[in-house]
Amino acid sequence: MPAPANKLLQLQAPPLALYVHFPWCVRKCPYCDFNSHELKQELPEQAYVQALLAELEQHLPSIWGRPIRSIFMGGGTPSLFSASALDELLSQLRARLGFASTIEITLEANPGTFEQEKFRAYREIGINRLSIGIQSFAPAQLTKLGRIHDRDQAIAAVATAQQAGFDNINLDLMYALPGQSIAEALADIDLAIQLGPTHLSHYQLTIEPNTVFAQQPPTLPPDDSVVDMELACRAHLADAGYTQYEISAFAHSARQCAHNRNYWQFGDYLGLGAGAHSKLTYVAQQQITRHWNCKHPRDYLQQANTQQIMAGQRTLTTQDRIVEFMMNSLRLHEGFTAALFGERTGLEMAQVQPQLDMAMARGLLELREDHFRPTEPGRRFLNDLLGIFV
Repeated sequence: MPAPANKLLQLQAPPLALYVHFPWCVRKCPYCDFNSHELKQELPEQAYVQALLAELEQHLPSIWGRPIRSIFMGGGTPSLFSASALDELLSQLRARLGFASTIEITLEANPGTFEQEKFRAYREIGINRLSIGIQSFAPAQLTKLGRIHDRDQAIAAVATAQQAGFDNINLDLMYALPGQSIAEALADIDLAIQLGPTHLSHYQLTIEPNTVFAQQPPTLPPDDSVVDMELACRAHLADAGYTQYEISAFAHSARQCAHNRNYWQFGDYLGLGAGAHSKLTYVAQQQITRHWNCKHPRDYLQQANTQQIMAGQRTLTTQDRIVEFMMNSLRLHEGFTAALFGERTGLEMAQVQPQLDMAMARGLLELREDHFRPTEPGRRFLNDLLGIFV
């Protein structure tokens, strides 16, 4: 349904987060469509850190004075980098940017023994949240997924992180894996719960274009089995005290991921690194702009000091703002308020009232305590809900 004629409010500067992309990994997993590249030579640690800082210098005028609420170091495999290299990066970021007193700093890590040896040093340099990519504890599934760790290393990684002083740990797990039964999926969940992380990310395996699995598709469980698997795993997590606050995210009280919540609430983020994306609000111009970097690390290293590092940019139209806000905020179980919609999009609620009414009439959305929230059918058929706003 077309939106009514534009009616703009005053855009406000939302919270600002920082994403840093590390594009190398030991081996590319067959399901992975992220911008990651197998490391076939010595890791250019120092050169990459300096390139990240050179890129940041170009962005400073547009974010000056805005505190950084969270930092997420993702990849690839950021834990391939030494603690000394990441310490240099964080020290230089602190010198150039204001860090909020409650800043959350997350590092993605693999469970391999090599990475585990660095966990204590990572904690000592100020990283206070670890996200460990386990995906499954089942040896057969780890082989199918191309993971380079085994079950024992996955279990040891969590214990090592806890002993190193991390009290905020996320585990990444996948379900609907090739040939996986409901019992096998629950076994992964139950073992993860026993390890005591504060947060679990639980994703359905999907076949993405331009991956090995897309070229050689594995046999996945039937759709009915996948639904039953999801519901059973969700129930086990709830019984263990993990609240589902987003489509794929479960957390103990007060341990929701601040960085990801900023995405889902249509906050701003600056992306540094090869292939990184940014979304920034320019209050003076009353614009929201997205830009993204060149993807290959070789090109990024060569162009970090130039404007050629940016591969593209666009200013969001009114319709873009509506669609992107809904795509993010409706992932949250709490949904959004009219006030948040106005602050983050600069639009009146009248712009989307016909779509909201339609979604509520179809039972996909509800208004509860001033929050527009997806219903259980709305969460299950999220694409149908989002399609109303496109």
